[in-house]
Amino acid sequence: MRALSEQEAGEAEEQESGGETCSPQPAIGNLVVLVGPTAVGKTALALHLAQALDGEIVSADSRLFYRGMDIGTAKPTPQERARVPHHLIDIAAPNETVGLAEFQERAIAAIASIHARGKLPFLVGGTGQYVRAVVEGWRVPRLPPDPALRAELEAQAEREGFATLHGRLAQLDPEAARRIDARNVRRVIRALEVCLLTGQPISAQQRKQPPPYRALWIGLTMERAALYARADRRIEAMMAAGLEDEVRRLVKAGYGWELPAMSGLGYSQFRPYFEGQATLDEVVAEIKRATRRLIRHQYNWFRLSDPAICWFDAAATMAEEIVAVVRAWPDVARSPIRR
Repeated sequence: MRALSEQEAGEAEEQESGGETCSPQPAIGNLVVLVGPTAVGKTALALHLAQALDGEIVSADSRLFYRGMDIGTAKPTPQERARVPHHLIDIAAPNETVGLAEFQERAIAAIASIHARGKLPFLVGGTGQYVRAVVEGWRVPRLPPDPALRAELEAQAEREGFATLHGRLAQLDPEAARRIDARNVRRVIRALEVCLLTGQPISAQQRKQPPPYRALWIGLTMERAALYARADRRIEAMMAAGLEDEVRRLVKAGYGWELPAMSGLGYSQFRPYFEGQATLDEVVAEIKRATRRLIRHQYNWFRLSDPAICWFDAAATMAEEIVAVVRAWPDVARSPIRR
């Protein structure tokens, strides 16, 4: 069994609720949630929807938090961000960490400020746990990391294997162990950290409290082979745009490979190349393979069978059709995928 990469560990989150997201309870504000796999076209669609519907965009992509990491994350360009206000982009240096609790707080505050201006907020991204933490009202433990304990647990995982660490979690918190992939060492360690430091299972501290939003979920999808081909072309465009130089600048600035930001997709794959152990062609091939793995994980977070998500085929749907659906909300039919 393969241990998840740092990028996958930071992002891979199985869908935890298959129920209807739009609550019948009174809501104080509408929220459009735009989800889908990487490279499917969420950025362009979000810009179109926000401009057409007088909205602002709240990014729920954990890779967009970091300043100076633009090409490899496919970050919206300055020109695109000038067209529509964006929130939670470039909020941290690469050697800082934006945890789930901090993101949730910032996103909720951003959505509230957008409502206060009379605008429509769009929560946009492919990082499943970040999206669902906001929309489903997860109660995220506000416990700061304990570097010494984490180092001890990381050493145990290295010495005895990630399955042993996951087994330890299963003894302390069976519910969390059931939800967390054993290969996702980062999340296993965080769950153990919370259990050991607070004396309470992390699962008991993550109960959901429905937020004051009435959410419309829009999903963007594409036939898998076409999506893979589109992702490959985007990676090649990133290389042509100077991705290698971007990573080199970050390394020269002192940002180490062990940082969560530098362990992400499109960055960590350059390490063997910079250390003389791989060719540039091999780096590109590995980025493409890792991107396909990420896409498969994202379809676990946002399932095509989820009745709460109104899915659209990106290759066969005009943006104006989706604008019309949002305008017609709440009288929107869910599923099947619209083409």
